[in-house]
Amino acid sequence: MNAKSDRTWTLPRQPWVMRMTWSELLFAHWAVEPCAVIPHLPKGVTLDTRDGKAWIGVVPFLMSNVAPRLCPPLPLLSRFLELNVRTYVTVGGKAGVWFFSLDAASRVAVRVARATFNLPYMDAAMSLVRSDSDEIVYQSHRTHRNQPAAEFDASYRADSECFEAESGSFEHWLTARYCLYSASRSGQIFRGEIDHPPWKLSAASYEERINTMGEPLGFDLSGEPHVLAAKPIDVQAWVIANCDHE
Repeated sequence: MNAKSDRTWTLPRQPWVMRMTWSELLFAHWAVEPCAVIPHLPKGVTLDTRDGKAWIGVVPFLMSNVAPRLCPPLPLLSRFLELNVRTYVTVGGKAGVWFFSLDAASRVAVRVARATFNLPYMDAAMSLVRSDSDEIVYQSHRTHRNQPAAEFDASYRADSECFEAESGSFEHWLTARYCLYSASRSGQIFRGEIDHPPWKLSAASYEERINTMGEPLGFDLSGEPHVLAAKPIDVQAWVIANCDHE
């Protein structure tokens, strides 16, 4: 565990197996009625709500330095753009993330992740441009065969001093999530543990031109989102484990 951590449970006994860096990251969240989200979750996964609402996140970022433990970064797998659509859930009392989609600009990474982690990774054409004023222009257009269209085009920039979210705050509830959940086709639920230092967050400006990421799921992501920019963070990940075997 990191020397400074806001985790609420101990790390797995086994060593982590994968490292990565997340950067240029934006947390954009919209409040959605729980009844619109619950039908998309499998049995055994409980929606985690805040103030009576489900929260749908659209999170664009750059994935880099991806490599197995004790190995150098791998060609075609170590650096790519990713954009996920997510909500927040609990299984067995552990709060985590449920991904509805993970669009990525790496065909190899998409296929490895789909086969290994039971996660809905999808091919996309993506770009990230940082201006001289540190504004990020992020664009994504899903290209995955036989999957519903989804597009994102927005600009964002940190516009405040960095802070660490206080325990119990809304910002902490959104971001201090140290595992992901996924399900196999047979309905088995898996947990993937991660670890990293506490997020360094900032308030952010946000200008949206296109965002249809929620449309395939029937989520209304209109209106002003709650947005946070994040400093780069180094992450370790463990092998996913069947929750039924805990």
